[in-house]
Amino acid sequence: MSKDLDVLLKEERVFKPSKEFLEESNIAKWMKKHEIEDYESLLERTRKDPEWFWDEMAHDLEWFEDYDKILDWKPPHARWFLDGKFNIVYNALDRHIKNGRKNKLAYIWEGENGEVRKFTYFELYREVNRLSNALKKMGIEKGDRVSIYLPMIPELPIAMLACARIGAVHSVVFSGFSAKAFQDRSYDAQSKVAITVDGFHRRGKETKLKENLDTVLESIPSIEKVLVVKNTGSDLDLQEGRDFYWDDVLKDESPECTCEEMDSEDPLFILYTSGTTGKPKGVLHTHGGYAVGSSTTLKFVFDIKEEDIWWCAADIGWITGHSYIVYAPLLLGTTSMMFEVTPDYPDPGIFWKIIEKYGISIFYTAPTTIRMFMKFGELWPQKYDLSTLRILGSVGEPINPEAWMWYYQFIGNQECPVMDTWWQTETGMHIITPLPISNLKPGSAGKPFPTIEAEIKDDAGNVLLEEGGHLTIKTPWPAMFRTLYKEPERFVDAYWSKYPGIYLSGDVAHVDKEGYYWIQGREDDVLNVAGHRIGTAEVESALVSHNAVVESAVVGKPDPLKGEEISAFVILKQSFTADDELKNKLRSHVRSEIGPIASPSYINFVDDLPKTRSGKIMRRVIKAKVKGEDVGDTSTLANPESVDGLDKAI
Repeated sequence: MSKDLDVLLKEERVFKPSKEFLEESNIAKWMKKHEIEDYESLLERTRKDPEWFWDEMAHDLEWFEDYDKILDWKPPHARWFLDGKFNIVYNALDRHIKNGRKNKLAYIWEGENGEVRKFTYFELYREVNRLSNALKKMGIEKGDRVSIYLPMIPELPIAMLACARIGAVHSVVFSGFSAKAFQDRSYDAQSKVAITVDGFHRRGKETKLKENLDTVLESIPSIEKVLVVKNTGSDLDLQEGRDFYWDDVLKDESPECTCEEMDSEDPLFILYTSGTTGKPKGVLHTHGGYAVGSSTTLKFVFDIKEEDIWWCAADIGWITGHSYIVYAPLLLGTTSMMFEVTPDYPDPGIFWKIIEKYGISIFYTAPTTIRMFMKFGELWPQKYDLSTLRILGSVGEPINPEAWMWYYQFIGNQECPVMDTWWQTETGMHIITPLPISNLKPGSAGKPFPTIEAEIKDDAGNVLLEEGGHLTIKTPWPAMFRTLYKEPERFVDAYWSKYPGIYLSGDVAHVDKEGYYWIQGREDDVLNVAGHRIGTAEVESALVSHNAVVESAVVGKPDPLKGEEISAFVILKQSFTADDELKNKLRSHVRSEIGPIASPSYINFVDDLPKTRSGKIMRRVIKAKVKGEDVGDTSTLANPESVDGLDKAI
């Protein structure tokens, strides 16, 4: 970063926690037990003695054999809970069968067609055991890889848990990805078994996933068996000896299966990054540390209580779903909602209907989804009773202050704190996040989670305050990834070489004088305008703060004088007209919000922006269109038709 990143957007609003959260939250009770007076004292105590904190958290779980040492840290390599014998699935299922949660609901699932399925912890335990036994008969042993290519149906967490129970390593490939993406990931992992589905519905249309998979299976010689879930009832041409239906295989299997005793550092899963640019990276997580880190953060950040109904509205194909739909909620004995459909189908009220129907108390979604709801207006959530909600959450990208405020006001009725969490596939757990006892600033991810030390650095390694720079993490954490699968050199080069021994996140951010962190976007998305380096998130936030705008994406357009000019793509609320007068108003608005240097030279009105199925805006595609270049692979797009809309707008 040749020059420090300009910090232009200022946000002064502060929301303080309620007396109830200060006294009754999980973190408040834990602090009282340990005679810790307040939030700042908590951060200070855990910074001074992080191993004490994580040792306490680890002993909330059950170990076959206790560990000898909490941490071995030889940067960039960490080992946690050394020589401890553990299995994440034993803690997610068996432990609850013994402790009184046997008949508690683990999952409530609702499909696009309104079908509902429910699993108690005991029912989930039995299904997982049946599949574990079946996988063993298919030749799967400890350390073998299994590729899972399933949509948001209950068989997806069952498949993950069944692998982990017997020590196999699962690699979930998001069902929205192309068969070629599955091929690349499974070939790299050398998976022996694939688990997929005949098909699934999205917006009423069927995607025939097994047929898609058949086009690449011959190119993955390591796959010996394919297990197929009957979901839509489509006729399939199964290859004898290779393909088997899930129900046929499981029907005669025993509902009991011995849980493999794993070393704390044994691999749990590989999750490949989305691969929107470059070769996908196989992020490797392990049993012990990942279990401790993910469950601790869910317990303290979202204050999970025994009676809560938790809904993380992500897809399990992403790390958010791995950590906060499958593993952490089950480790805590929580009842989770699983939902198959998209947030605006069959109408923009479907999410609020689900919250009312099931009495959801904690709701966790992406800023992109919130901004989409803003587009449809507050009348939709006002049709439903959302009074059961007590905490809201945000994940996946920076949330701009106005989207935060809309979420807080119209979904939380100004009573639910918004936990804006920053973390990554690589971190496995929340890293920078508020707690229910901390003050909240709209648009800020708050302060680092207890024990975590973060810093903003310039290229020379100097620490920056109130200036934008590289977001880095100085200290190890239990759920950190251990390596990139089969690419140890890339692991070091990509994350640990710029500042030896310090984790480079790839995000740019700044920290204010009170220690609150503000994420300004990915390093690749920084604009260079007349010598000023500006984060895209700031300009986008300024645009969305105008009452006509629901969402925006900003990219740089090459300019011989300025280096780049700002080109903004804007989605309007339905009640506004796209014309030149509004363009001028938006430019003036950005000038007044963050200064003339950030005023867009080009404003393009669009109906939609190209996004991945996880909801992230794919700026690479927008940049290519602005530069007149080929957009490349768009197989990961949820809405490929949006690319044509860019052409019309430019």
